[in-house]
Amino acid sequence: MNHVLIIDDEEEIRELIAYNLQKEGFEVTMAQNGETGLQRLSELHPAVDLILLDVMMPDLDGIEVCDQIRKKTKYDDVIICFLTARNEDYSQIAGLDAGGDDYIAKPVKPKVLISRIKALLRRKRTSTKSNAAQDGLKIDRDKYLVYLNDQTLHLPRKEFELLALLASKPGNVFERDVIMDQVWGTNIVVGDRTIDVHVRKLREKIGKNYIATVKGVGYKFID
Repeated sequence: MNHVLIIDDEEEIRELIAYNLQKEGFEVTMAQNGETGLQRLSELHPAVDLILLDVMMPDLDGIEVCDQIRKKTKYDDVIICFLTARNEDYSQIAGLDAGGDDYIAKPVKPKVLISRIKALLRRKRTSTKSNAAQDGLKIDRDKYLVYLNDQTLHLPRKEFELLALLASKPGNVFERDVIMDQVWGTNIVVGDRTIDVHVRKLREKIGKNYIATVKGVGYKFID
């Protein structure tokens, strides 16, 4: 049974989502703010599979909560899906840049919500487990770790998945739409800026010798 943690300051929304998830056989825990949500996650881990996280909350908002979660490698396998009442690019891009896996716009439509959650959990179960190694860089897909020479790197989830995708076929050029589909999924819109930011962060951590830009097309792992 999959366990979903709902972090939202609006009681009606928490109750609506919880009711529909429980009807579908999910185990549900609720938290009314960011601090409580982080506490519940700490208490329940590793039972929590997915977090539904409201962006706009007082005191500690969803972006800050996500950032704190992604700083702890023990939560790398937890999926984070944002709930946002705003359709501006800022909410979506900021959430994804913080380490979110997807977002759902409010008002929440129960059938869409359930479908999106199931799709995210399927992607988690079927994600490739193959490892890759290249000139001092090794990617361990099972442990979500990257080894650079004698260093162990703990990358945020999306940075890791982007690197693993590029390294899965050294020399192969991955177009931007392919990267979006494979790393962020087809249900959300990710701008070029988000991909570029993740590549820049990867280069800062592993060096500039592994990922090449193919102008106007996408990126490739240097063979």
